Amino acid sequence: MLRTLPNEVLAGRRDEKRERPFTTHQIGTLPPQQPLLRRIWKHRYLMHYHRLIALVVIVNLALLGNGLGQWNWWTAEAMNLTAISNMVITNIGIAILIRQQYVINWLFKLATSIPTSWPLRVRALAGKVYHFGGIHVGGAMMGTLWFGAFVGSLVYSWANGLAGISLATMIVTAVLLLLLVAIIALSMPQFRAKYHDQFELMHRFGGWASLLLFWVQTILFTHDQGGTVWTSPGFWVLLVVTFSVALPWLRLKKVAVRLERPSSHVVLAHFDYGVTPFAGSSTAISRSPLTEWHAFANVPAPGEDGFRLTISRAGDWTGELIDELPSHVWVKGVPTAGVGNIDQLFKRVVWIATGSGIGPTLPHLLAHTAPARLVWSTRTPRETYGDALVDEILAAEPNALIWDTNENGRPDLVQLAYNAVQEFDAEAVIVISNKKLTWQVVYGMESRGIPAYGAIWDS
Repeated sequence: MLRTLPNEVLAGRRDEKRERPFTTHQIGTLPPQQPLLRRIWKHRYLMHYHRLIALVVIVNLALLGNGLGQWNWWTAEAMNLTAISNMVITNIGIAILIRQQYVINWLFKLATSIPTSWPLRVRALAGKVYHFGGIHVGGAMMGTLWFGAFVGSLVYSWANGLAGISLATMIVTAVLLLLLVAIIALSMPQFRAKYHDQFELMHRFGGWASLLLFWVQTILFTHDQGGTVWTSPGFWVLLVVTFSVALPWLRLKKVAVRLERPSSHVVLAHFDYGVTPFAGSSTAISRSPLTEWHAFANVPAPGEDGFRLTISRAGDWTGELIDELPSHVWVKGVPTAGVGNIDQLFKRVVWIATGSGIGPTLPHLLAHTAPARLVWSTRTPRETYGDALVDEILAAEPNALIWDTNENGRPDLVQLAYNAVQEFDAEAVIVISNKKLTWQVVYGMESRGIPAYGAIWDS
């Protein structure tokens, strides 16, 4: 059974006339899940992120099937190598550009421009826009495989003494292939989860090195083939990709930050350096720009300049930030849209947040981007996050259910989400939590036909 929360647990024994009771009602047991085939279709291994990877693979296989009948793979004929080279640069280029901040913001703007009068099925599908990382992964994987085919053709041609392939081109190409394979290997979910810092360094420095080697390889290969660089499609794609990669760094700057520490677990970082981001965006900050970056949800206050970040102790970096309270940090790029933006697609939504997940949730409640009901599960909310933040949440969403896990134990978030959907007549659930709980709630809702969304920790 779900527990009814006593007022004083959450109100901190403050003036109860000013704060509404925090109660939840048992709507009933969860309804049965959908039939087996529908449940399978909602499984995490078949989520839209993986479907997009599969789509990229299928498109490339179709193009491969078409090329098998036209190319002589084991010679260095210009048509063969040019066609394969175009497949390499197209896939790699898409993989990089889909991660560009302006492209991400455009994708979200396009998806959320759908009016709420459209059928829920259409809007629910558009809400999966944040799974675009599947295109990034699919493009990187297939681009590397195409590059392997390109290298194989070069090696065969060079070993047989065919004209048009220099030793310098062979060496650069071989090194580039090894580097691409290493980046993909270190990006595997198991490694990325266990050695995130190493993954991040490899992705950044390995990516930069790969881009440089692509430039060198393109110039050398074009020279070997007797062509001119500016007539090569690869040259122009590389130019766009290089600008895309450099753009966030052109906005790199060190800014002042005011850190407010309500408890040893949390700091509220206040910024006012001329940027007021939109609700649902995030900002990446760093104390060492070349080594690591951490993105946090922006919390702008309506009608006020600047914004806040809610940062909780979740590792060495955040722990040092909370303990040392630096006066300045680095920022780069522009505020970038995140999963929460999809609330605009629905007439009513339920937000499920745990712990510091309230950070990405709060700006939507403050800005009223969509009618919302909040369920926040956390330990000692007032002691951990401070009275001011809790009061601000209650002012924005008076009917919020704040579940104190110290007083009431861990809740059944699937049941709480279902209760809130029924009480509020919501169309969708958005979850901001850790990986395990996010998937638990998302699958728990979607397997019962209720649209649900949450971060996927893709890369």
